[in-house]
Amino acid sequence: MFFSTRSFPLRSALLAALLAVGLAAHAAPPNHSGTLTLLTTSEPTALVTIGNVATPILSVSAKVTEGLLKYDYDVNPQPQLATQWTISPDGLTYTFTLRQGVKWHDGKDFTSADVAYSIELLKKIHPRGRNTFANLTAIDTPDKYTAVLRLSKPAPYLIRALVATETPIVPRHIYEGTDPGNNPNNNAPIGTGPFKFKEWVRGSHIVYERNTDYWDKPKPFVDQLIVRFVTDPAAAAVAFETGTVDLGYRTPVPLADLERLKKVPALRFETKGNSYSSNVTRLEFNLDNEYFKNEKVRQAVAHAVDRNVIVKVVNYGYGQVSYSPIAPGLKSFHDPAPSPYAVDLKKANALLDEAGYPKKTGGVRFSVPLDFNPIGSDGARLADYLRSTLARIGIAVTVRAQDPSAFIKRIYTDRDFAFTTNGASNLFDPTVGVQRLYWSKNFIKGVPFSNGTHYQNPVVDKLLEDAAVENDRAKRLKLFKDFQDTVARDVPDLNLYQPVFITIANQRVHDHSLTADGVESNLADVWVDEAKK
Repeated sequence: MFFSTRSFPLRSALLAALLAVGLAAHAAPPNHSGTLTLLTTSEPTALVTIGNVATPILSVSAKVTEGLLKYDYDVNPQPQLATQWTISPDGLTYTFTLRQGVKWHDGKDFTSADVAYSIELLKKIHPRGRNTFANLTAIDTPDKYTAVLRLSKPAPYLIRALVATETPIVPRHIYEGTDPGNNPNNNAPIGTGPFKFKEWVRGSHIVYERNTDYWDKPKPFVDQLIVRFVTDPAAAAVAFETGTVDLGYRTPVPLADLERLKKVPALRFETKGNSYSSNVTRLEFNLDNEYFKNEKVRQAVAHAVDRNVIVKVVNYGYGQVSYSPIAPGLKSFHDPAPSPYAVDLKKANALLDEAGYPKKTGGVRFSVPLDFNPIGSDGARLADYLRSTLARIGIAVTVRAQDPSAFIKRIYTDRDFAFTTNGASNLFDPTVGVQRLYWSKNFIKGVPFSNGTHYQNPVVDKLLEDAAVENDRAKRLKLFKDFQDTVARDVPDLNLYQPVFITIANQRVHDHSLTADGVESNLADVWVDEAKK
């Protein structure tokens, strides 16, 4: 039986196991048949999440590359490549018993050496790995099926950080001795998962085939998984309406089309399977920019933006206002206090005058480009709102669009931007999902979704570092409260809202969102009713 001696007692593990059985057994046993077509609104830039956690990569990585654990809706751990685990009373030693008889897709044995290599690699190149594994000092592999993680300080969040997309276990024999970021495996992966990579037709689709030697037989239940890229939002809605695609997640169609699609008898809508990742939509300032390095300019923007209008009008009500860098979905950590910069155009204009940017002819103080993250269907709507509202205080905004690869390069490598709208996953704990965005030590050029603002505050650094190793829950919550207060005053960004993510599935698709990560999981349990095609 699997359990943690600290956070997850045996009773909780038993309940989690029973829940998993109940979820998996609610439908009639499916046959091995059919093709499942998964729609993504952007094409991934890689197929493994070792160095990039953009949504398109998250949507495909775990189908091939698995993790040590998976999680129920309440983010309680369940076995995947690890079958048992214990945490020492001092929180410094994590011991994992690994599943035996697992094969990589090329026939090699999966062993503890792969686990040790993968975690060390993630600590170096993963956008969140630097802080997730900050206190990891060694990984012992006393035998082929035991991996022992040794920490210098406690990491109370770590047992929840081992899902396939967050901590993917890759084959050491494929990566060792290479440049991991440019290894061919990133684009044609070999894994332990239920599906084997077959082909990637750029600009069109990816094809995965059923792994007939999968360790969790008789899974998977579909013969083929096709991931189709539909970048035109209107075309995505039509694809669901006509049944040419079966499944999509994170609201894969324009919000304006949802009410119409809900009237299509063949479609089903689900919000479960999103509890592993509480997201927040943010306006990020480049603190190296000539205008936004000035705190008064950022405060002026904060006074001009109305989050309630964004949620109600731009987002059609599908979201929850958030003033905090910690999303409302992380209920115990989230501070619901309002922004210190209430909506006030008079104050915004006064601040810009004080900053030395008076209105010129035509009422314009200065002009800046605004880049929006193109992953998702409604980024342009938010950008248009910001362009309109900032014009009222004399900031002329030019909205700049590009594909996901160009966007990531511009923001994180070239740093050729003034400000940007972006989505950030807070995940299940602020140390894992939030710290990376504000920790000065996580300003790493070229690493996507790291500290893109280049925010530097030693007070915030200490609060985050102390919270990461604090086992006393009350003390940890207080540290995060102080962190939220400080960031709110400094305004390196504006946290706007937490979106409501909706999964859309054809009625013939069953068991697609049985875990906390939903469609981002390996989809081993999914089956299709061919009679309803």
